[in-house]
Amino acid sequence: MARKALIVKMQKPQKYAVRYRNRCKLCGRPRAYMRKFGLCRICFRQLALQGKLPGVTKASW
Repeated sequence: MARKALIVKMQKPQKYAVRYRNRCKLCGRPRAYMRKFGLCRICFRQLALQGKLPGVTKASW
């Protein structure tokens, strides 16, 4: 998980737009971020399986 210091640091307004890093709203993870939902892949999967994300269904093979 992300360190608290990095999360707080990234919440401050950045001097340059390039420094901005998207983070998961639930856990703060910076990688595997999905813009449409604002979540990382791990949190997305957990919420989708619980049925808490409207319009998301599990693909069947």
